[in-house]
Amino acid sequence: MSGYEWEGTMREYDSAGIRNIAVVGHGGSGKTSLVDALCFAAGSGKRHGNVRDGTALTDHLPEEIERGYSISLGCAYAEWMDSKINFIDTPGSLDFQGDALAGLAAADGALCVIGGVNGVEVGTERAFSAAVAKQDPVLFVVSMMDKELADFDRIYAQIKERLTTKVVPVEIPIGTGANFRGVINLFTQRAYMYTSGAKGEFVEADVPAECAVRFARYRQELIEAISATDDALLERYLDGGEIDRDTALHGMKDAMARLDLFPLFCASADSMIGVRALLTELVQLMPNAYEMEEIHALTGAEGHHKIQLHAKDDGPFAALVFKTLAEPHVGDVSYFRVLSGRVGSGQDVYNATRDVGEKLGHLSIPCGRERVEVGMLHAGDIGCVTKLRNTHTNDTLSTREHPIRLAAIEFPEPVVQFAVRAAVRSDEEKLQLGLHRLHDEDPTFSVHYNPETHETIVGGMGERHLDVSMAVLRRKFGVQAELAKPRIAFRETLSAKAEGQGRHKKQTGGRGQFGDCWVRLSPMPRGEGYLFDDAIVGGVIPSKYIPAVDRGVQEAAARGVLGGFPLVDFRAELYDGSTHSVDSNEMAFKMAGILAFKAVAPKCRPVLLEPLDLLEITVPDRFLGDVLGDLSGRRGHILGTDSTGSRSVVRAVVPQSELHLYATQLFSLTHGHGQFVRRFNGYEQVPSEATQKIVAEYAKEREAVEA
Repeated sequence: MSGYEWEGTMREYDSAGIRNIAVVGHGGSGKTSLVDALCFAAGSGKRHGNVRDGTALTDHLPEEIERGYSISLGCAYAEWMDSKINFIDTPGSLDFQGDALAGLAAADGALCVIGGVNGVEVGTERAFSAAVAKQDPVLFVVSMMDKELADFDRIYAQIKERLTTKVVPVEIPIGTGANFRGVINLFTQRAYMYTSGAKGEFVEADVPAECAVRFARYRQELIEAISATDDALLERYLDGGEIDRDTALHGMKDAMARLDLFPLFCASADSMIGVRALLTELVQLMPNAYEMEEIHALTGAEGHHKIQLHAKDDGPFAALVFKTLAEPHVGDVSYFRVLSGRVGSGQDVYNATRDVGEKLGHLSIPCGRERVEVGMLHAGDIGCVTKLRNTHTNDTLSTREHPIRLAAIEFPEPVVQFAVRAAVRSDEEKLQLGLHRLHDEDPTFSVHYNPETHETIVGGMGERHLDVSMAVLRRKFGVQAELAKPRIAFRETLSAKAEGQGRHKKQTGGRGQFGDCWVRLSPMPRGEGYLFDDAIVGGVIPSKYIPAVDRGVQEAAARGVLGGFPLVDFRAELYDGSTHSVDSNEMAFKMAGILAFKAVAPKCRPVLLEPLDLLEITVPDRFLGDVLGDLSGRRGHILGTDSTGSRSVVRAVVPQSELHLYATQLFSLTHGHGQFVRRFNGYEQVPSEATQKIVAEYAKEREAVEA
């Protein structure tokens, strides 16, 4: 047993008693502190920690403690009202949005946290949109209500304006800032005044007189909102009938499941105000795992048949691995959600994604950095296991008797790329191993080798993402890596036809070398590659030497003419030459081919080609002008602009050399609201003034390397 585990007994919960909730929102909104407070109030958290001191329950990685923000999803649980709430605390930074999507994939509902001072931010919008796209109910909470300038009413208005008009408060604060001392629940119509108790104990009381008018207004708004989602409730409301607490709760839960209503609460994690009440509402309003919609999966070894899965213990076992984390001295820890069936510790399972068997030894439930071992996990629960041999994020665990493959989580493509190399040459092998392990942990971190530029390229969701990844690489794998701007895979081609001779003659006292050929070079259409024509007549060059000329031309073309870039899309015609009965051989004619290319290619007006990417950029209309102007400055060619509501989609072709760190610039131009995808779009001739600059830069680089 590792230092991150503890022995303990824990009650087993079936799917009806389990709630899986992803905690989402913008970075700095208080998600991690709130999860810590919720678990502390419930007793699963052993101390009341916080992000500032590096003691928060779910922020336990050294990189998180050092930087003061989440970089990886963290799991914890709270036992409350005969239920187990699994919290998946997700990073708020857009650089780590992959883990936020993974957290949502493992959950049945989202707790969207909004800072009481900063309000709705771009990360809030992205998180809410992702949850709604997954058809998950969302519960809002305004956090940090005890901070100066916190304003519940302002945040409520922002949510209605920027997220959804279907939001409705269920709790309102009593006081704000330093005077925040309690909450009023609009369902119970009671006030909860919090004491200075360590775990947020409160005293129930009547609604304070100074809050009566505000309470009546919000209570009326809540009942009207719930009634409007159900015909029977609406009829009762219009007839003047009373809608009691239980009926209102039931109506709210049903409306949330249909995404017709989004309740709003308030709390302070630091002072523990509203925390216990929030736990109660999560149990009452969020769906349990049994209530989740059926999941569609593929069954059979080849995945030919589609089946429906339900969160029932008697169903076929199926679990999705939604996160992999490498821990020093422990190995890989695989976090998974059981979607159907149940599984016991030590059980043999089958990874249908990779066609391998695995053994689930030391089955555990995660709670921050610690794990409590359990004997059984039921349908709907979240657990983890260490040291699976060949299982990674997005794999499905099932059984050989009932092989199942679940739909994979769709992670975003990396938007920032850097070349990477080990600071110490002898660490290159360790670097490659470490980089691929990082990808296993985080699918939004990519790594590949570019054979044209001879560089290893890493990609991520932003500069901060890659900076943190390099820090993890140092800590876990002992490799110091250096990042640099990637080289661009320029190419060269010909724009005119020319011909000339390549003659290689060498006499060294003994047998010499002699090769003589005449070659005609001409351009071919873009993308046609290379073509060699044998036009020798009368055997002036023996046929056995002709392939050697071809190899010589290709070898010389690979070194280019202008800047050392490969020369492509041209035809080489061998039409004349001569030979020597003794001194001619394949090597001599290969050298003749090289010399012929070097003599002829400069006369064919060589030009530089650069790779282009097609960008599809989605931005709010108010930023469209800035984005178009920036693209113009990057030598971009605008193909078109389409409007979708208040957003525009710009399609443009832009040179790759102008796109390094474009994601950072787009974030700055659009305050984080712009998004883009890119894909390779081919090669195009570089303007002459840019060609001179590029050739000079690469000549300088080569001189530095040779020196």
